[in-house]
Amino acid sequence: MTAAGGPLAGVRVVELAGIGPGPFAVMLLADLGAQVVRVDRVGDVPFAGREPGPPADVIGRGRRSIAVDLKQAAGRDQVLGLVRSSDVLVEGFRPGVTERLGLGPDECLAANPRLVYGRMTGWGQDGPLAQRAGHDLTYLAITGALDASRRAGERPVPPMNLLGDLGGGALYLVMGVLSALLEVARGGQGQVVDASIVDGVASLGGFILGLRAQGMWPAPPGQNLLDTGAPFYDVYTCGDGREVAVAALEPAFYAELVRLTGMDHGPTAQPARFDRAGWPEARQRWAELFLTRTRDEWALLFADTDACVAPVLSWDEAAAHPQLAGRGSYLTRDQLLQAGPAPRFSRTPGQLDRPAPWAGQHTDEVLVELGLVPAAITALREAGAVR
Repeated sequence: MTAAGGPLAGVRVVELAGIGPGPFAVMLLADLGAQVVRVDRVGDVPFAGREPGPPADVIGRGRRSIAVDLKQAAGRDQVLGLVRSSDVLVEGFRPGVTERLGLGPDECLAANPRLVYGRMTGWGQDGPLAQRAGHDLTYLAITGALDASRRAGERPVPPMNLLGDLGGGALYLVMGVLSALLEVARGGQGQVVDASIVDGVASLGGFILGLRAQGMWPAPPGQNLLDTGAPFYDVYTCGDGREVAVAALEPAFYAELVRLTGMDHGPTAQPARFDRAGWPEARQRWAELFLTRTRDEWALLFADTDACVAPVLSWDEAAAHPQLAGRGSYLTRDQLLQAGPAPRFSRTPGQLDRPAPWAGQHTDEVLVELGLVPAAITALREAGAVR
């Protein structure tokens, strides 16, 4: 038996609209069943005549939207009304902004002592850079992760915003929120979750720090086992200009790679595989070999084997791959390609509940749920407190 709604069904979340990792974290909570109301700015409400259909920003899915002027006391009161009946608030402003709006932790926890107040920033709530502007790339730069993301002798390659904003930021915010919710469910009180991208990226780097401590990451960036230093853990260009990824780390997997390609002597043989002095020659030989066939010819050769070789696919190709298509890893909803809910649950599966809303799309609906009568809603709208 499965239960509809996901494992977070019944959890109510207030999201103060922002950009980047905060909205992504809230999407994950919504995918798992949380009921989310996003508080948008009144200035973001679209003009009449907007084309029909949901916005294309798929990470905005799973919410309803209310448009509020947070600088007006009447608007702030409506948000505090939402807070009183909610479990989580998520905001991603610079430190001190919500305090100046009268919606900081003190005010919200006074209204609801069991509230989990999730804060998402780049630098954190304190420290010498807390008030400085930044983006994913600058956060990665000071953690050491960007310096390590390079081939030997080349400039670092930014790993999009997957490592910083989404991995070190959003995922750690979600982990913190869920941990705090569990503590509340066990009889505890609400609290603030201070999630920063720099903290999360530093934490993600713990695995590499462990390898360094063991002497297993001895060389400069781009010359170690997992950073394209090893010729058997790298990406190679094929005869048609496309690429394959080779990750034959373990002896058995490497033996399968060598068997299928016929590359079975010299520095590619097993005994010499971890001799770093032979890596440049081995890399050259593998590079020449992979140029002899197209990407898809290599993919066919390695299909159904444990050689740990995979074609490098585009987003659209990935969505059609049998493994990902079979699991529904990517879905097309409202004519938009997007990722399915993750992770999977056996009894309470996540689901795509609703498309992304336009700002203010559900203002009246949410205010009615807060107990406001039509005349009161009209008065708020005429005053510009909501839209």
